[in-house]
Amino acid sequence: MLPTHTSSEVPDVPVAVLPVGSHEQHGPFLPLTTDTVIACTVAREIAAAYPVRLLPPVTISCSHEHEDPAWRGTVSISAATLHAVVRDIAESLRRSGVPKLVLVNGHGGNYVLGNVVQEARGDMALFPGLDEWAEARAAAGVETSNDDDMHAGELETSILLHAHPELVRAGYEAADHLAGDRRHLLTSGMAAYTASGVIGRPSLADAGKGRDALRSLVAAFGGHLAALHQQGGGAGQARDEREDPVDDGDGEPLR
Repeated sequence: MLPTHTSSEVPDVPVAVLPVGSHEQHGPFLPLTTDTVIACTVAREIAAAYPVRLLPPVTISCSHEHEDPAWRGTVSISAATLHAVVRDIAESLRRSGVPKLVLVNGHGGNYVLGNVVQEARGDMALFPGLDEWAEARAAAGVETSNDDDMHAGELETSILLHAHPELVRAGYEAADHLAGDRRHLLTSGMAAYTASGVIGRPSLADAGKGRDALRSLVAAFGGHLAALHQQGGGAGQARDEREDPVDDGDGEPLR
């Protein structure tokens, strides 16, 4: 669900969280909005646990490798456009007194977001990274690796089974497809490696795995908030830190 605060209800904190998803094929059993839904779910859980401002999502991003006549519905924007949109949002937030921005990315093809954060010189963070996803997989007992379970597989299906089971259609139980060597993916596109749009093992998906993966991600976010805090500007601090200290994800307040 989108944030529905009035202006007077928006938290007065120096860090905002922007979910960035995509609108792309996810096989015959997950919706086109899967990446956006997952990014929003992670961001919502973060906002419930930390003092951040939750923003509505960017819903269309860089999904060019998924564009194929066999998979209707995929829509993309250029990397330059996504870069500009995120920069414009960050600048607007700064004018409103929010100097720090975390991009909660739900789509692996949004490589440009790393450059946006790099150029922000301490005013942005990108979450989750590969390490956080790996930790979440381990915490949840996900059997497949990030490389093997690339798209519409065990992890994505598990998160939706937990958070939004109504979005998962029948058929994931028999939709496994592996394509380990994808070295030409960006040149040849997804269709060169999968007829269904699935690369992974959704048959292993389980709502409990999705729950535990989300819990791991929320705990890991504390480190990113601490890194923003250390760059100055009061990032991650509540209005009165003595009364409402910021947790670093391990139960310790930020200092």
